Amino acid sequence: MSNITVCARFRPLSSKERRDDADRICIRCIDTETFIFKDEKEEDFTFSFDRVFCEESKQAEVYEFLALPIVRDAVNAINGTIITYGQTGAGKTYSMEGPSVLEVDEEKKGLLPRVVDGIFEHIKSFDEMTKYSIKLSMVEIYMEKVRDLFDLSKDNIQIKESKVQGILLSGATEISVSDPSQALQSLSTGIANRAVGETQMNIASSRSHSVYMFTIQKEFLGDKRMKAGKLVLVDLAGSEKVEKTGAEGRVLEEAKMINKSLSALGNVINALTCGSGRANHIPYRDSKLTRILQDALGGNSRTAILCCCSPSPSNGSESLSTLRFGGRAKHIKVSPRVSCNEDKCAKKHETLFENKDESSDRILNKLRERLDIEDVKLLEELFILEGILFDPYSVEELESDYEDVTSRTISSLQHHVEELASSVKELKRENRALKARIAAAEKQDTLHKEDAIISNVLRKISGIFSFFFFWGSLYSVEVPK
Repeated sequence: MSNITVCARFRPLSSKERRDDADRICIRCIDTETFIFKDEKEEDFTFSFDRVFCEESKQAEVYEFLALPIVRDAVNAINGTIITYGQTGAGKTYSMEGPSVLEVDEEKKGLLPRVVDGIFEHIKSFDEMTKYSIKLSMVEIYMEKVRDLFDLSKDNIQIKESKVQGILLSGATEISVSDPSQALQSLSTGIANRAVGETQMNIASSRSHSVYMFTIQKEFLGDKRMKAGKLVLVDLAGSEKVEKTGAEGRVLEEAKMINKSLSALGNVINALTCGSGRANHIPYRDSKLTRILQDALGGNSRTAILCCCSPSPSNGSESLSTLRFGGRAKHIKVSPRVSCNEDKCAKKHETLFENKDESSDRILNKLRERLDIEDVKLLEELFILEGILFDPYSVEELESDYEDVTSRTISSLQHHVEELASSVKELKRENRALKARIAAAEKQDTLHKEDAIISNVLRKISGIFSFFFFWGSLYSVEVPK
């Protein structure tokens, strides 16, 4: 087992930060792995990571240390994941893509175009008896839905799990790429479909988590063995403080969902590193993000996280939160292993897929007897898109579907319980307010009654005095002097 690789990267100060903070920074690097961070209360914190990239660091340095070892492993059938994490405007997308994935300036190229170049560079070393294929998928998690960035009509892709292949995105578009330029052009097309919005912190703020997936398959023609490695790059949307971003309306709702999924990711990290002796429940299913990252955080993958931060004191609390996240993630243990399918396994899977095809054909043939061909084709496409047509012999998929339904049911029940508790709380508040109004009304009524009694007594006393005054006046008139 090995630990997740965690690095920190501090971008240069922005023009706004220079204007507001007079070029002050909150970090002091001790060496390439350790630095001191000063928070908003002037308190010092010492952090140690696998590598620290300060303001003057180059894009190539980040790639060579963080990503290159993972690219080498992915080509040799060991799964890998690279994640950029940090607050909005901290430089995550620049680190991942550069100014653009089609950037021609070598110095400015981000991780993604360098990974593409690295994959094809390593494939050149394959001998003639090795056949390879590379497939590319690209999705985003927007408002807790997985959307296909190569086909926008697929806006609710289901996440499946296989014991052989791990986490899968059912129905996601896969594009076969044969050279770096084709791969980068495809990535550029997908990135153009990504959800972005303007905030006070970032003029082109990512409103979703982007996931880039490369599947690299090697087939050994001599002994009919096959290996496949999966390389996943994840550009997370940044955590946001509404008072700083000025988010309103739709952007505010997006910010809430972003923060909620990042909170779920933090909960998974905490569960994986809590250090208790008993077996813990890891809440991977609490969000689409943590479900997709299940292999990367606790399964068969070599993983690296780049914690992107601002060096400005004005963003001290957000940077400190990012660094603490990285500090916890550094203690996660992973077990990457080579994924190798022997010919026997391939034959087994062929049989299963044949059975699956036969079952699907029987269903569709029955439909053709009663419906038009166009209607059947449309149904077939919809069934595949929604994941209704699946391998009836795959116990793993059935178990996964059962777990998904169970998880959604539990989440729905929890949501309804929370709503019920909120309603009960509101009813109790209204009940207290009603009791207070009734008590006030009763008190007012009592006061009115008391006033009436006092008024009546005063009238009687006044009458008695008037009576005596009248008779006294008569007596004084009739008595002779």
